[in-house]
Amino acid sequence: MVRTRRRSVLLLLLALTVLSPLALYTSSLSAALNPTQTRDFPGEITNQGRGVKADKLNALPLETVSSLKEPVGIVFSEELDGLAKESTGSEGQELPLRKAGEHKSRVLSEVMVAADGTEVIEQVTRREAQDGGSASAISDEQEKTTGSQQQSSSKESLRETMPKQTSAKVLVENSQAAITDGKTKNTVLPDTWIRNIKDQLIKAKVYLGLGSIRANSQYLKDLRQRIREVQKVLGDASKDTDLPKNANEKVKALEQLLIKGKQMQDDCSIVVKKLRAMLHSAEEQLHAHKKQTVFLTQLAAKTLPKGLHCLPLRLANEYFSLDPGQQQFPNQHKLSNPKLYHYALFSDSILATAVVVNSTVLNAKHPSDHVFHIVTDRLNYAPMRMWFLTNPPGKATIEVQHIGEFTWLNDSYSPVLQQLGSQSMIDYYFGTNRANPDSNLKYRNPKYLSILNHLRFYLPEIYPKLDKMVFLDDDIVVKKDLTGLWSINMKGKVNGAVETCGESFHRFDHYLNFSNPVIAKNFDPHACGWAFGMNVFDLAEWKRQNITQIYHSWQKLNQDRSLWKLGTLPPGLITFWNKTFPLSRSWHVLGLGYNPHVNSRDIERAAVIHYNGNMKPWLEIGLPKFRSYWSRYLDYDQHFLRECNINP
Repeated sequence: MVRTRRRSVLLLLLALTVLSPLALYTSSLSAALNPTQTRDFPGEITNQGRGVKADKLNALPLETVSSLKEPVGIVFSEELDGLAKESTGSEGQELPLRKAGEHKSRVLSEVMVAADGTEVIEQVTRREAQDGGSASAISDEQEKTTGSQQQSSSKESLRETMPKQTSAKVLVENSQAAITDGKTKNTVLPDTWIRNIKDQLIKAKVYLGLGSIRANSQYLKDLRQRIREVQKVLGDASKDTDLPKNANEKVKALEQLLIKGKQMQDDCSIVVKKLRAMLHSAEEQLHAHKKQTVFLTQLAAKTLPKGLHCLPLRLANEYFSLDPGQQQFPNQHKLSNPKLYHYALFSDSILATAVVVNSTVLNAKHPSDHVFHIVTDRLNYAPMRMWFLTNPPGKATIEVQHIGEFTWLNDSYSPVLQQLGSQSMIDYYFGTNRANPDSNLKYRNPKYLSILNHLRFYLPEIYPKLDKMVFLDDDIVVKKDLTGLWSINMKGKVNGAVETCGESFHRFDHYLNFSNPVIAKNFDPHACGWAFGMNVFDLAEWKRQNITQIYHSWQKLNQDRSLWKLGTLPPGLITFWNKTFPLSRSWHVLGLGYNPHVNSRDIERAAVIHYNGNMKPWLEIGLPKFRSYWSRYLDYDQHFLRECNINP
């Protein structure tokens, strides 16, 4: 009995000794075969640290049991029509642990066949939404595709099962739309294909100047040929839609040749030097073109078109064929009536003066109460009179005079006349015998030599019987009735004008030389400027404050042009300092002769629009969008205009 028990115990111990290793070996084998179900797998620790779902990580191939390695890929930067800039990711780079919420889901997809026929793996990065809500349609489709591959453990199986159309959809939607989810906003610049072609041409021109490239005559010949072909394809195209159908083929050929050239030239320092030289050359050319543009613009502004030269000749011929009685204007008794609305207009341009008069009369409520006092030079006196004799402005009254009639206005009385006739002033304007030419051509415009430009400072002397006048430049158009200007209470001020200090360059320091102590002592450099062109002058107050004498005293101080350059606005700002009443901006809108961005609403609300600048509406360089406001007040069927071929 005892022996039987001992024998059973020995057999039990023997069985345990044999079966225990077998059980332990089976458990280890099961763990090795099913690593994703084991709790102590390091991937779970990594997963928890990153705070993402396991199924997204399992879509990536696992290379070791200790760490996850980022797959070798190409980071894709979207370009139009499949032209992409690519940067290869580092091989074997470990994925860093991230805090929760910082994870970016990575989806691997097959890319379309590249230009050289090879296929690459793209790595498209999308940021997850914070609330874990719904993502875009692209992300949904990618997650569904990758979710079906959770049990895959090799790159080959992943590449075989991912649908090829996924990457194509990503490319199309990235190139056509801006995707905005509150965090990310990707926008594609317009005409990217044009930009890419120009970049390739610049690169090719750089290669042409490299020594190693020039040493290979055959390659140099081929490169020049490809450049000519691409330049011909590009032509004057400014948009991608302007390119011909064969543009892609020509650019591809150039790109392939540049890749070959890159292999021939591997010294980046030489390329950098060449680019710097090209940049310096381009800057010098730009500076030269800017100077030439300024000169040609000034030349076009000063040059009289053939039609405008023909017109005064035809009018003068007709005027001198009239009898003396036919050369007189009606209603001359109204010229000195202070109860009427009087306008002063000094100009040598017949069409410009005609538009000012016509637009004022057509927009006036009572045209018969308006009187226009026109002063011109001797050359245009007869043509100006003939124009208004054959084209009378309705019931309004016209007076045309020439400067020679003002015998009191001579160089003994006016210092500006003495200066304008001096040899030094003529040399300055016309650019002769000057060692240091002024870079700003607008200050040397010979029109300033005409006394017509300075008559505005002698209004009380020219019209002694009048108490109030409105001064109009010849490059303005009147759009509303102006009689309201005479009822404005100017509170003892002499000049009523619209201020132009909306921009910094319209303040006093732009027009006056504040480095001169005389200017710095008497004026504020930040004071608001105003504009000539449409001004109300209280002539009675002018006489009382002796404004003309103030003007003369400052002109004498500026004999050497040390206080201001030239023109009439700087002395006007000085003469009417603290004597100018600001008018509402709606009375006078400026900038139509140089600024194409003048607000259309301001133009519609304005009583007067001013074409100040070089781009006058009667010149070919005038801004087309604003020309119609001016041309509507001319009858181009008038026989003098037809004979001189003057058209709108």
